[in-house]
Amino acid sequence: MQNELMVTTAFDFDGFRITRNLGIVRGVTVRTRGIAGKILAGLRGIVGGQVEAYVSMCEVARAEAMEYMIVHAKERGANAVIGMRYDATEVGPGITEVLAYGTAVTIEAGAP
Repeated sequence: MQNELMVTTAFDFDGFRITRNLGIVRGVTVRTRGIAGKILAGLRGIVGGQVEAYVSMCEVARAEAMEYMIVHAKERGANAVIGMRYDATEVGPGITEVLAYGTAVTIEAGAP
């Protein structure tokens, strides 16, 4: 198997069996858009359409939260995460928390 940690939203990996369940792992980040981005997003809100500034911010936040989750899983000794999910919460005006979480496991090749 590769050195990279494998992640899935499913609860198993085809061709692998789970050998240890290491518990819940998570990665959290909190993001906000600067004043210029907020103004541009406000203008876009008037005319309609996709707000690129926020799309970009959300993609970066998700990637960052997932990376933190992967680090947490590796610290636990995992080589995979199953049942991975995202959650987001607005913690203040224009401030969003993004959480990536799942179950850290060790897996090895072979039928379950």
